[in-house]
Amino acid sequence: MTIDSANIDCAARALREAASSGNFVPPLRESYPGLDAAGAYAIQRINTEHRLKQGRRVVGCKIGLTARAVQAQLGVDQPDFGMLFDDMGFGDSDPVPMAHLHQPKVEAEVAFVLGRDLAMPNPGHADVLQAIEYVLPAVEIVGSRIANWNIRFVDTVADNASSGAYVLGSTPRLLREVDLQLCGMVMTRRGEPVSVGAGAACMGHPLNAVAWLARTMAALGHPLRAGDLVLSGALGPMVPVSAGDVFDVRIYGLGAVKAAFGGRPVQESH
Repeated sequence: MTIDSANIDCAARALREAASSGNFVPPLRESYPGLDAAGAYAIQRINTEHRLKQGRRVVGCKIGLTARAVQAQLGVDQPDFGMLFDDMGFGDSDPVPMAHLHQPKVEAEVAFVLGRDLAMPNPGHADVLQAIEYVLPAVEIVGSRIANWNIRFVDTVADNASSGAYVLGSTPRLLREVDLQLCGMVMTRRGEPVSVGAGAACMGHPLNAVAWLARTMAALGHPLRAGDLVLSGALGPMVPVSAGDVFDVRIYGLGAVKAAFGGRPVQESH
């Protein structure tokens, strides 16, 4: 069961208004009883189309809920996905303004850039391996328009998989140069370790997440294309962000990336 089209439009508008005003909304699952995954993705698509009409450009996808523990917490057995837009990306050590972030948290990830389309039906691991041009270390800055991060599966899906921004490293590596399953990750904040993990934390291997996304997008009729960026999912626990924070991420064999934050975030009005 899902909600009707009028309520889907209403929920999409509520998320847009929360993003612009900083008045974050109650969980959609409570405001719109009956909302299911299909309805949540419909809300996401409406807001994707809205952003495209405003002149923004889709540059790829992010994968969320790749950790088994997080899936169990939200009562699901698969990841979700959201769209990445051109104005969400920052380079290594670029200052990231807090002004348009929403309850931000950071997580270390492996980013993939495709060199070939994955438009075939049901793309498999071999297809994904052949399509990847290079990999990079990345910091995803997640955010939520849902008050107090009180989310379940449909809330995060509707909210573009709780996307915010991302920072890409500047050390591209060929896939064969890195063991992405065993690569260790350490994230520090001003020198203090705040998150550790490894490639295996992301669905057993980050490539498993990319293959899942490739199959999902092909089945939806929106296959991944050459040039697309894919953020494959967290390698360790996410960490809340405050203005002035500086995070350094090192992924063994892949390189390092720094995310620095300034200014004040959008905060919920009371």
